[in-house]
Amino acid sequence: MNWQRMLAVLLKELRQVRRDRLTFMMMIGIPILQLVLFGFAINSDVRQLPLAVDDGDHSVFSRSLVSALESSQYFRVVRRIGGAAEGDELLARGEVQFVLIVPGDFSRRLLRGEHPALLLAADATDPAATGNALAVVNAIGARAIGRELAGPLAYLRGADAPFEIRTQRRYNPEGLTRYNIVPGLMGVILTMTMVMMTALAMTRERERGTMENLLATPVSPLEVMVGKIVPYIFIGYLQVAVILTTATLLFKVPMVGSVWLLSAALVLFMAANLAIGFTFSTIARNQMQAMQLTFFFFLPSMLLTGFMFPFRGMPGWAQRIGELLPLTHLLRIVRGIMLKGNTLAEIAPHLWPIALFMLVAGAVALLRFRRTLD
Repeated sequence: MNWQRMLAVLLKELRQVRRDRLTFMMMIGIPILQLVLFGFAINSDVRQLPLAVDDGDHSVFSRSLVSALESSQYFRVVRRIGGAAEGDELLARGEVQFVLIVPGDFSRRLLRGEHPALLLAADATDPAATGNALAVVNAIGARAIGRELAGPLAYLRGADAPFEIRTQRRYNPEGLTRYNIVPGLMGVILTMTMVMMTALAMTRERERGTMENLLATPVSPLEVMVGKIVPYIFIGYLQVAVILTTATLLFKVPMVGSVWLLSAALVLFMAANLAIGFTFSTIARNQMQAMQLTFFFFLPSMLLTGFMFPFRGMPGWAQRIGELLPLTHLLRIVRGIMLKGNTLAEIAPHLWPIALFMLVAGAVALLRFRRTLD
């Protein structure tokens, strides 16, 4: 072995890495991104879950119970509602995770020793988000009411709590994780394939030298971008058909809402991801760099959108980043349509962020592509 020749090859490789600045940045940036996301953003013990309260009793017992729920840090009262119908609507739109309903005769029946019942309805589309809170709610309630049963009311204390909190897991009564994971896989698979295929398609044209032939034709940059994007939308629909068929037949995931509404929302989502893939193709010089950029986008899309970990369990800064990603909103749309039967009015708040992302990514891709042509 000639050490001098080996050293020459080593120096040549170091110079090549130094010239490929994008790859070097990815090699440093991806480990930092993973450390930050896994170290700070991921939390499986979800706290501060939004709770809507319908207190028809307005007694010292109901106020003590609500206060105890908030003090436990598992719940955070965000709305005071005036009926069960309003609570059902909030759960369907995903604005709250729980709805607590206290009947108007709760304290009267409690003092009579009639063992009254409260209702705690939960949005159980993500069992991991609600599991810990539901597991401790009865113990929290028993301690809260027990503190108020003092003096002449001490006789109401016993081995069992003098009341009952009935929990109701909406949309996923059995708490099956596949009801949450399988619909979410639709968005994850589309994100990975749509971004990667578009990014590789354009960089492959550049590497093979066929880009010059394409530029010699009288097509405009917008026509090139649309022509490159549309075929992959059809491929995406083929993937969606496979996933939906498998989800309903093999995993028995219900399809409560409209398939056509879901299909329309998926067009917007696929276009947004294809636009970001097209942007990556204007930045990358080769297919390796395109793959690196795809992974750099895919990693936070997996971790900060509520697919792998509960979204409400993340800190505020991570949730704000997650709200910018199209996959966050698609997961809510898919789970809402499939499990809750959401309509267009209920998914509309999640459609416009995807449309805005698509327009911004498309504009950046078009501007950079024009610069590449020049």
